[in-house]
Amino acid sequence: MALRADEPHPEVELVLEQLAALNALPLNQYGPRGARDLFSQFNADEDEPEVGRVHDFTVPGYQPQEGEQRDPVPVRHYRPGEANEDRPTVVYYHGGGFVIGSLDSHDVTCRHICNRAQVNVVSVDYRLAPEDPFPAAIEDAYAAASYVHEHPEEVDGNGQLAVMGDSAGGNLSAAVCQMARDRREDAAAAGETGEGTREPAMPIPDIDRQVLLYPAVDARQDRPSWEQNKEGYFLVEEDMLWFFGCYYGSDVHQKNPYAFPLEGDLHDLPPGTVVTAGFDPLRDEGIAYAEKLGQAGVDVEHRNYDDVIHGFLTMLTEPVELERAHEAIGDICENLQRGFGIYE
Repeated sequence: MALRADEPHPEVELVLEQLAALNALPLNQYGPRGARDLFSQFNADEDEPEVGRVHDFTVPGYQPQEGEQRDPVPVRHYRPGEANEDRPTVVYYHGGGFVIGSLDSHDVTCRHICNRAQVNVVSVDYRLAPEDPFPAAIEDAYAAASYVHEHPEEVDGNGQLAVMGDSAGGNLSAAVCQMARDRREDAAAAGETGEGTREPAMPIPDIDRQVLLYPAVDARQDRPSWEQNKEGYFLVEEDMLWFFGCYYGSDVHQKNPYAFPLEGDLHDLPPGTVVTAGFDPLRDEGIAYAEKLGQAGVDVEHRNYDDVIHGFLTMLTEPVELERAHEAIGDICENLQRGFGIYE
């Protein structure tokens, strides 16, 4: 089956025409603050769909070692309205190239996941580049997963935990899984040898599932999907290179699996779902990650939506609403429910 349709879906074509009519410059031309302001103009003005409860709070920041701790991390908890008992929890990391995006930019997406899957969602407002470059975002991402794992009762959780994110957030989800696996193995090895048996500075999250939505996981910029889709389909090459420069700052990180998860050893990771989009420059690296997970013996499901663009899963309400986004969210939520053993 072709990975890319002959043409984008008619609804997507309309969105692309509307974006072209704005005559907006590439995001990098506005600078980080200007790009964030521009991106925020597309945030929905309504609190829909309705969920049972929305609560903003902070979790303790990352601890590189005992006695050292980063600033607290803001998060937003969504509780399903129809839940009459504790439910699984999804820790969600928003996209935006590590430079833009916020709790508000992905509020509608998180509400849909909470409502349709009937799970708790904890959305993470991690630090952004270039003010806070790598590894700030992954530190905050790991800290949030660690806290939710250790304190499920604070988010009405039942102990089951998934990480999910789109684009840059997919990168963070994959990296958090690798970090947790590595720290668990390090702790086990230390126990076997009797050396360095000190407890890790932070609890190691026990993650049941990873859901990666058109994830940015690779340093390569020469895959076919990049060449096919680098102009004219919402996410453009100029902005991708800018995002990379803001977050990573140097090519010295290119072999670091917590920066580019495709560089990592993917054995003993949680079961995964990888979603890709046909008209997305990042399509092929998402596919490569799904394939590498499978080769490492990880149970993985890959879903490709061949007629949509990068970012489509945030297009769930006015001013930009796609039926294909609703369809994909439904598929993702059904997948989550099966993975968690939820049967409504």
